Amino acid sequence: MDPEARRGENHGKVILLAALNSQREHILAIVDGLSEEDLRRPVLPSGWSCLGLVQHLALDVERFWFPAIVGGDEATIAALPETDNAWRVEPGATAAGIIAEYRRQIGRANDLLAAVPFDAAPAWWPADLFGNWRLKTVREIVVHVLVETAAHTGHLDAARELIDGRQWLVLTGEGDG
Repeated sequence: MDPEARRGENHGKVILLAALNSQREHILAIVDGLSEEDLRRPVLPSGWSCLGLVQHLALDVERFWFPAIVGGDEATIAALPETDNAWRVEPGATAAGIIAEYRRQIGRANDLLAAVPFDAAPAWWPADLFGNWRLKTVREIVVHVLVETAAHTGHLDAARELIDGRQWLVLTGEGDG
């Protein structure tokens, strides 16, 4: 790849990762300050909780798409659950533990993404899980995770407002003035 194309590739990578990290930080900030009880309380008829959504992001999104799919990490792949139950928080799990796991998975993902070219193919793909649908490059996977994380950020914004009336723009001060 010529130097000009490589600069463009790196710039695109930097922009996508900055956008993804911004959404991740939004997730962490919107749940910050909620009690253990409020984090576990379902606020929508579907029954998911804020803590369940953070756990889903840690396990079904960050761990699945990056160490497993992008990295092909055999230990991660072997540990993947056979069912999608990450939304259900076990009674013994703590909010601090689930949030720490989300942060840990973000760190793993960021380390991996710093080391791989975005035009590379995924190292592993679960063909039996998705049928004919397939993401072909790391870039496509990052965009997919960015979109999924952003959608869940909106879910948490709405849940937080239903729990205690707080709104994201008010929490950050960006809505003032």
